[in-house]
Amino acid sequence: MGLFDRISRVIRANMNDLVSKAEDPEKVLEQSILDMQEDLVQLRQAVAKSIAQQKRTQQQHNQAQSQANQWQSRAQLALQKGDENLAREALVRKKSHAETAATLKTQLDTQNGQVEALKRSLVQVESKISEAKTKKNMLKARIQAAKAQEQLQSTLGSINTTGAMAAFERMEEKVLEAEARSQAAGELAGADLESQFARLESGSDVDDELAAMKAQLTGTPEAVGQLPPGQASAASSPEVDDELEKLRAELDNL
Repeated sequence: MGLFDRISRVIRANMNDLVSKAEDPEKVLEQSILDMQEDLVQLRQAVAKSIAQQKRTQQQHNQAQSQANQWQSRAQLALQKGDENLAREALVRKKSHAETAATLKTQLDTQNGQVEALKRSLVQVESKISEAKTKKNMLKARIQAAKAQEQLQSTLGSINTTGAMAAFERMEEKVLEAEARSQAAGELAGADLESQFARLESGSDVDDELAAMKAQLTGTPEAVGQLPPGQASAASSPEVDDELEKLRAELDNL
C-alpha cells in the first residue's frame, strides 16, 4: 500500500469522524426534508414538462391524421372526377401525413408511458415526504426525550447522595441524642422533686416529735397528757431530771 493511499485514508477517516460528531440529528432531519422537497419540485417540473410534450405530440398527431384523412377524401374526389393524376398526387400527400401520424403515434405512446411513470413516481415521492415528515416529528420528540434523560442522568450523577445521606443520618442521631438528654433531664427533675417532698414530709414528723419532746422537757400539762401511759410519773423522778438536763444541754448545743 502506497504512502499517499494511507494518508488519503487517514484524512478521509478523520473527516468522517468530524462530520459524524458535528451532525445534529434535528438539523439533519430538517435538511433531509428540505432536500426531498426540492427533489419533489424538480420531479413536478419534469412531470409538467412531459405532460406538455405529450399534449403537443397529441396535437401534432391529430393534425397529421386529420390531413391524411383530408388528402384521402381529395384523392377519392379527384378519382370520381376522372382525374387520376390529381388523385395519385393526393394519395402521395395522404401517405406522407399518414406516415407522420404513425411516427407521432409511436412517440405519443412512449410519452404516455413516461408520463404515467413520472406520475407514479411523483405520488411515491409525495407519500415518502409525508411519511418522512411524520417520522421527523417522532424522531425529534425521541431526540428531545433522550437529551432530557441524558441531562437528568448527568444531574443525578453529579449529586453526592452518599454524603447527603450520611449527613442526614448524623443529624438524625443528634436529634435522637437530644431527645434522650431531654427525657433524662425530665426524669431527674421529677426524681428531685419527689425527694424534696419526701424530705418535707419526713421533716414534718421530726418537727412534731421534737415539739413533743420540748413540751415534755418544759413540763407543760399538754406534754404530760401526750406522754404514753406509765411515763407521766417517771417524768418527775431525779433520774429523769438528769436525763432531761443532759438532753437540754445537747439540744442547746445543736
